Amino acid sequence: MEGQTPGSRGLPEKPHPATAAATLSSMGAVFILMKSALGAGLLNFPWAFSKAGGVVPAFLVELVSLVFLISGLVILGYAAAVSGQATYQGVVRGLCGPAIGKLCEACFLLNLLMISVAFLRVIGDQLEKLCDSLLSGSPPAPQPWYADQRFTLPLLSVLVILPLSAPREIAFQKYTSILGTLAACYLALVITVQYYLWPQGLVRESHPSLSPASWTSVFSVFPTICFGFQCHEAAVSIYCSMSKRSLSHWALVSVLSLLACCLIYSLTGVYGFLTFGTEVSADVLMSYPGNDMVIIVARVLFAVSIVTVYPIVLFLGRSVMQDFWRRSCLGGWGPSALADPSGLWVRMPLTVLWVTVTLAMALFMPDLSEIVSIIGGISSFFIFIFPGLCLICAMGVEPIGPRVKCCLEVWGVVSVLVGTFIFGQSTAAAVWEMF
Repeated sequence: MEGQTPGSRGLPEKPHPATAAATLSSMGAVFILMKSALGAGLLNFPWAFSKAGGVVPAFLVELVSLVFLISGLVILGYAAAVSGQATYQGVVRGLCGPAIGKLCEACFLLNLLMISVAFLRVIGDQLEKLCDSLLSGSPPAPQPWYADQRFTLPLLSVLVILPLSAPREIAFQKYTSILGTLAACYLALVITVQYYLWPQGLVRESHPSLSPASWTSVFSVFPTICFGFQCHEAAVSIYCSMSKRSLSHWALVSVLSLLACCLIYSLTGVYGFLTFGTEVSADVLMSYPGNDMVIIVARVLFAVSIVTVYPIVLFLGRSVMQDFWRRSCLGGWGPSALADPSGLWVRMPLTVLWVTVTLAMALFMPDLSEIVSIIGGISSFFIFIFPGLCLICAMGVEPIGPRVKCCLEVWGVVSVLVGTFIFGQSTAAAVWEMF
């Protein structure tokens, strides 16, 4: 499957998916994948362990999910090589047809938009809690205007997030991804150490439940896992930016990235749940005392972590709008002078538009836990359903032996069915909780 051109596989000749800037190293790809997955979902894992009814059922679900998560990444890299496309939505459109491609673009935009809003909301909550800790006194005083997240979040968006989101290529994010990954590791370390040290002022449940309330509660972990491991949307762009591209090498990068993420998520989920039990907050940092300096540092670093992953999500969402802009210009709808959507005069307005819309939604959005299930349900399309469909469609043009082809087609069908189940379950749960 490696080292062949698309034309030799039965597809028409297409440009290589990474002709633009294949400069990303393997280590850089690992860090970008890790940082894409280590987002706001890290704060929700202890809460998900609580909803699942304990450590063992939640951990088993996480391990089963890990098989599909790694499989989805490998399939997407393979599909990118087969289709000759450099974006997720382009791969789906090229292999599955224009109808499913349009569905993918709509889901892609909606999912990334909601993820961006959730990230900004998490950043705003951490900034507000941080300001409360730094400005708290005796007697308590009213919060000054400059400590309100309606001021601090727009200021941070303009001064930090917008400049980080401006670069044309995703490979630039490898520098900030290293910092963001270390910040996420610090959070997992703090939660683990706090469980054993039990500092003064920390109130925790002495005997948390270690068994699920019902079999349906176990499945409630799936949306949080999908929300947490948000790296599949970036998989095609990362693969096409790598200087060394082969299926085996991409599989190694995917395995290393997700195993490292699984370790960090598991430590956070297990020790956060064991510390607070069923009383854990949907944002685990909100369960800790606000005046603990270790927790204050964790808040700052985690805000840094989310700030570094937001530009990756924006890059992916912007790529969908750029594809639409390119097709519009080729169809004669737009000015020919702006036909290149990656140019400064198109890229920057789209970036500003994305930041503005998500910022406005984040300032008026309800509690984060209310949309985790919705985001997780939509994410199941990109982790399970679309990779499964791409694998099935790729088998129609690949010269593979009948037994291997049958096994891969069965795995594609299983991925689609699992993703459909998760989407239905998480959506039904979200609607039930809202009404």
